[in-house]
Amino acid sequence: MPSRCEMFCEILIAILLPPLGVCLRHGCCTVEFWLCVLLTILGYLPGIIYALYAIVFIDRDEFFDEYRRPLYASY
Repeated sequence: MPSRCEMFCEILIAILLPPLGVCLRHGCCTVEFWLCVLLTILGYLPGIIYALYAIVFIDRDEFFDEYRRPLYASY
């Protein structure tokens, strides 16, 4: 769980440049990042809305536990 200062900085970056904020939280080769890039290209406001949603509400650690790990991930 990120601290309040980290969350504030990520939200501020997501408002200024939405894909960068999502990249910092989820990585550059994820579905969330590319969806945010697409939405930002289609319109700046949808990109911001999705970036804020992806930063605040989507918790990727929940999806990468021992039992629900994707098939392509090799640990």
